[in-house]
Amino acid sequence: MYFTQTTPKKLLQTFILCLGTGLLLLSARPTPIPVLRYAAPESALSVSGTVNSYTTLSVPTWVTKLDGLYFIVDCYHNQIIYSDSLDRPLSEWLVMTDEINKGHTLAGNGIVYLADDTENNRILIFEKRDGCFVHTQTLSDIGIRPHYIVYREEDRCFYAWSSMTGEMYLLRCAEDSGRVFLSEIRRIPALDGSYVRSFTIIGEDIYFVSGNCAIVKADLETFQITEVYPVPDEIAGMIQLTQIDGDFYITVSTDRQGSQDAATIIRTHALEDLVNYGYEDIYASFIGGGTPYYISDFDNRYYLTEHRIPEHSLWSFQIRNGQLTDITAVY
Repeated sequence: MYFTQTTPKKLLQTFILCLGTGLLLLSARPTPIPVLRYAAPESALSVSGTVNSYTTLSVPTWVTKLDGLYFIVDCYHNQIIYSDSLDRPLSEWLVMTDEINKGHTLAGNGIVYLADDTENNRILIFEKRDGCFVHTQTLSDIGIRPHYIVYREEDRCFYAWSSMTGEMYLLRCAEDSGRVFLSEIRRIPALDGSYVRSFTIIGEDIYFVSGNCAIVKADLETFQITEVYPVPDEIAGMIQLTQIDGDFYITVSTDRQGSQDAATIIRTHALEDLVNYGYEDIYASFIGGGTPYYISDFDNRYYLTEHRIPEHSLWSFQIRNGQLTDITAVY
């Protein structure tokens, strides 16, 4: 057996090298995501699958496609229904849940599905087991009237908006267990007390539609306001902003006084033009006269929910070269 002599200087160099490598490895470790609180597990699991008992929709707010299935949030029927096809009669759709009170949206990440239970100020969490949806967890005390949920794949996070308090609840899912937890609450104090029905994430910015006579743009990470776009009283009660091919499409529920007679859909190329009526009213492309709500997109088409018009509660359409085409009443 042979031994080599190592000088104290070389020992010191080796120690510094190892220490530096260790610090580099430590700095490369991901920052732990804080857990403010976990969703409460449901002790008595409710299982979906009953047949929808309604032949029409009552104030539908959201339609989406998740994992090959179509979902409609049937707000005033206090339920979410689902189907494998949009061609089926509503009486053949199945009920995902009827435990919500005036819910508005649904989002999923392939593991869990989150639904806002608006009037109960909570989020219901579902998992799909053996072909059925099971209510497994609940997050209570989510602001006041949580109104809109979006899943953002870039940071694997659900964004749930409290429509009356200017608060965004960031919800995440532990992939190994499906356990959902609240990791952060971001706030825009200027929107506290205003009824803001939705938000739109575009790149690293987030837009909040007018609930106080102005659209607010903020930095997604810090929630610091970067722009404020005033709007006329006639379109002050906005519902949703969607950017399509460089234009902004905005659904409007009421004017500043709360009259649904002002309900419409407008389009503008620049939000700063809204205050000077720099927009086009495109609601006549549909029937008009109702209250348009949220726009979603899947299957290479856009979908619009609407209420106040019998037999015209869900529309399908496309946009080509700035023109609305192939407008079809689905339900």
